[in-house]
Amino acid sequence: MTTDIDRPMLTAASAGKRRPKRKFLRSMLARFLAYLEKRETRWSLRELTDDQLRDIGMTRTEAYTEVNKSWFWG
Repeated sequence: MTTDIDRPMLTAASAGKRRPKRKFLRSMLARFLAYLEKRETRWSLRELTDDQLRDIGMTRTEAYTEVNKSWFWG
């Protein structure tokens, strides 16, 4: 049985339990956003001409390898 005097302590204690979930969600959101950025960059890389690839120091083969990387491994 809890009294009214114990309620703020229980509320404060239960509020601390949410923080790991928030950290996890923020971490997952950051990873997802990084994935989307990589995907967009790779799609843009796929559309570059040979001259543009040469300007950034890549060959067509290197660009093809980068574009076809697994989404899982980064």
